[in-house]
Amino acid sequence: MPDASPLLVVLDADSTLLRNEVIELIAEEAGRGAEVAAATEAAMRGEVDFAESLRSRVSELRGVPVAAFARVVARVEPTPGVRELVAAVHERGGVVAVVSGGFHEVLDEIAPALGIDRWRANRLETADGVLTGRVAGDIVDGAAKAASLREWAEEFGVPAGGTIAIGDGANDLLMLAAAALGLAFNAKPAVRERADLVIAPVDLAQVIPLLP
Repeated sequence: MPDASPLLVVLDADSTLLRNEVIELIAEEAGRGAEVAAATEAAMRGEVDFAESLRSRVSELRGVPVAAFARVVARVEPTPGVRELVAAVHERGGVVAVVSGGFHEVLDEIAPALGIDRWRANRLETADGVLTGRVAGDIVDGAAKAASLREWAEEFGVPAGGTIAIGDGANDLLMLAAAALGLAFNAKPAVRERADLVIAPVDLAQVIPLLP
């Protein structure tokens, strides 16, 4: 087990760690970007069940070649301030983790380059070099996000008061509630209303003054 850490910061990925909604970038490869973007917006506002919505949106990705992920990764933009926030957490001996309703296929490329210590996301099922339109395995939903935060806190020996969660969508609410400090970032109205604090500028360096 790693040495005890005083601090764990867990971020959502799409529209939090990253400026993009990755599923929309993948959908554009299939010519279905507009439809998926509208469905993603509804899910993030909490108007529909996240897991049901994700399955529906992923079905629109059927036939996208696995080779398209290289183009998608090249288009992904880290949110301003993310590198500064990661560095500040690490300077304090802390851990930075990401748990996402998005996809390992992209996070596995992006997270190490940003210095992320742990990450968890959904996986897309493939066959014969293309996406099948289905999610492989259990879906990372709101409950899974909260459970991941608790699991990582236990793994790294982070005390109850040393956890911070940052997210933008309705599927982040359970994770924000599970943390000692839940921050709404670039967030939908329902998240801003229920978070402990709202970070208005889309700049993750704004979180640094809140670190213990």
